[in-house]
Amino acid sequence: MTPRLASLATLLLRSLDAETAHGLALKALSAGLAGRAEAAADPILATEALGLRFANPLGLAAGFDKDAVAVLPLMRLGFGFVEAGTVTPRPQPGNPRPRLFRLTEDAAVINRMGFNNGGVEAYLARLRALPRPLPAVFGANIGVNKEGADPARDYPALYQALVGLADYVTVNVSSPNTPGLRDLQGEERLAQILAGIAAIDGPPVLVKIAPDLSENALGPIIETCIAQGVAGLIVSNTTIARPESLRSPHRGEAGGLSGAPLRDRATEVLRHCHWIAGGRLTLVGVGGIASGADALAKIKAGASLVQLYTAFAYAGPALVSAILRDLAALLRRDGFTSVAEAVGTAA
Repeated sequence: MTPRLASLATLLLRSLDAETAHGLALKALSAGLAGRAEAAADPILATEALGLRFANPLGLAAGFDKDAVAVLPLMRLGFGFVEAGTVTPRPQPGNPRPRLFRLTEDAAVINRMGFNNGGVEAYLARLRALPRPLPAVFGANIGVNKEGADPARDYPALYQALVGLADYVTVNVSSPNTPGLRDLQGEERLAQILAGIAAIDGPPVLVKIAPDLSENALGPIIETCIAQGVAGLIVSNTTIARPESLRSPHRGEAGGLSGAPLRDRATEVLRHCHWIAGGRLTLVGVGGIASGADALAKIKAGASLVQLYTAFAYAGPALVSAILRDLAALLRRDGFTSVAEAVGTAA
């Protein structure tokens, strides 16, 4: 099957509830049924960030493949990098179902999954079984359990376990679906977590932040990250805000909103982060990307790399090549010879 045919099959899953459809999609991907990208990425898209070489700047955000069950098939779709997780020290079922809702009218999703995953040991076993070298950059996204968590202990322990298996590691302190997790974005608690990680020799560290932070809160977070040797920020996680423009009957569901309604807010926060960081951090833009134009807007706002999730869940595997093709054309249209040249030009 080709990515284009796999995208057509994605439409058939719309008749199922969102979480069941997602599970079936992951199984199909794991079995290699989504095919491969038809061509290599355009050379204009090659870029360097975090001390790593990326064939292109488009990645898959964490949350789609929580347990790293489809890393290689996802990479073969043409992503420049794939981030798997969020993984926690111990397995946990997450929040009660239903907990994943399509807002089709809004090209959005609300989720309150609650870090459902099989735990780090199973996650590590899958990573060890992957053939090396991988065809794209691999990122691991780490979090803490809902119960019995000690963030200052658990995040460094997870990071240590991933040394040699992940090209970079993302510290998730911004999901709205684990009680108290967003409180870890405060300077003191974040510094404690990052100091523990900084004591370990390992891959670059990124911190994923919420789009709901005030402008006043961004500066202290960024300075804390820089002081603790963090390489970059992922901007941003899902939002607890509910824009008045939402039309779906699911708009009132609790959880994090992603997709098109998040795009402008996430880009605004990204632009502020770029201005405050002043080149001291690599920024990854996430939130509402569904086209090459969306990706370029994030890059121009300050992102060296971008990620998608919701649009991929809606449109399927063919979207990856479509975005990359359009992004390459738009870069040339605007007179850029590389992704790096475009970073921050509209910030």
